[in-house]
Amino acid sequence: MEPLPLTRRTTLLGLSAAFALGRVRLALADAATQRRFVVVLLRGALDGLAAVAPYGDLNLAGLRAGLLSPEPGGGKNALLDLGGFYGLHPALPGLHAMYRAGEVLPVHAIAGPYRTRSHFEAQDLMQSGATETDATITSGWLNRVLLELPLGSDGSDAAGNGLAVGMGTPLLLRGQAFVDSYAPIGFATPSPDLYRRIAALNEPDPLLGPAIADGLTAQHFDEETLAAAGKAQRALHEGYGFSALATGAGKLLAAPAGPRIAAFQLEGWDTHGNQVALLRPPLSMLDAGLAALKTALGPAWGETVVLVITEFGRTARMNGTRGTDHGTATVAFLLGGAIAGGRVRSPIPLSAFVFSRDSDLRCPHLRSSRSKRA
Repeated sequence: MEPLPLTRRTTLLGLSAAFALGRVRLALADAATQRRFVVVLLRGALDGLAAVAPYGDLNLAGLRAGLLSPEPGGGKNALLDLGGFYGLHPALPGLHAMYRAGEVLPVHAIAGPYRTRSHFEAQDLMQSGATETDATITSGWLNRVLLELPLGSDGSDAAGNGLAVGMGTPLLLRGQAFVDSYAPIGFATPSPDLYRRIAALNEPDPLLGPAIADGLTAQHFDEETLAAAGKAQRALHEGYGFSALATGAGKLLAAPAGPRIAAFQLEGWDTHGNQVALLRPPLSMLDAGLAALKTALGPAWGETVVLVITEFGRTARMNGTRGTDHGTATVAFLLGGAIAGGRVRSPIPLSAFVFSRDSDLRCPHLRSSRSKRA
């Protein structure tokens, strides 16, 4: 399946929201605040070649054979086919079902202009929409979108508020516009293991050691209680993962007077070593959370666009620890009922979807080569 060509300008990660989205364009300032827009920030640089693998490229196996899932139809843990050239990671069955329903549009081989490859700097630039030479922009581009939303029918701006989901507000939503926040009660409760580590760290100190131990004992943090609390804390955080956050946020977004813009931040995408094992859990978490968001939105899903982006990609060549290092281009996802999906888009044709000499997926200036499939 030949992906539709895009221009370089519209495929910069920080400008991904400029795409035409099928039946509904992301022109929120013109909407009557019934359309929803959700951004999911993946911190750590998702390996786009693992999430959406171009298994039809002849060069892929030679660069990362130890990281590849079997091709579609290859049995257990095989890629989920996206049309004969690309395959979705097997940990993303929910996303694949939405793709088949025309509600997911993967956009491959895209990158912003930043090349230093610091996670923190790249995230700041992606979330602010600034360039490396422009230090005057300190707000997030999504906050600036909020300033352009129309008032509600009653003259209030409640429906135009942004929603930061989880602990803290990402730079993406910081700025002049008012932003609400949502996190379940207990979401930020310190782990009992943290108390145990603090006690162990200070135990040799003749003053702090006994004082901390006595304080924990007075609060009934003895070893038996810590062990039981640890189990409860693990269950709590499992229940308050991305799926639970997405469910709560989806209900708020679906409410008639609720927010129309929201943002999440998900950690755990920096896979320098043991990538096959490390990448599956966060991908499964992402998949379950996006499915939960769709369910919670209900009919409002039909007026929703979700953008999933990360700061940069990873090298095409596997490193010596069976992982990948910081690279350039990667994949983004657009999904929702307002998306004309069910296809893969890329700024480059399949015939050019190969890798540069330093084994880093570049965009859009790649060397030409014959692909395995048309």
